[in-house]
Amino acid sequence: MKLLVDMNLSPRWIDWFSDAGIEAAHWSMVCAKNAPDAEIMAYASVNEYVVLTHDLDFSAILAATHGEKPSVVQIRAEDIRPDAIGRQVIAALRQMAA
Repeated sequence: MKLLVDMNLSPRWIDWFSDAGIEAAHWSMVCAKNAPDAEIMAYASVNEYVVLTHDLDFSAILAATHGEKPSVVQIRAEDIRPDAIGRQVIAALRQMAA
């Protein structure tokens, strides 16, 4: 599993995923920080990433286009810092991968 971390999540997530053996890139390292969500989705699809986001728009885009790729994982928590929920997110990702 390769993760593309959306701009609305901290780049600190990358270290958490790296330490857990999960390949990840933050959108700010890939392309323009102000790119529209559709561009992020297209990039993720072509490059076989799963989008990790706190934004509801990505699932809406996926549903509206009847897309199968890329997968989208939404973090729906009040505190989205990796040190607050990182372990739970990694556990959930591992469960999904299996």
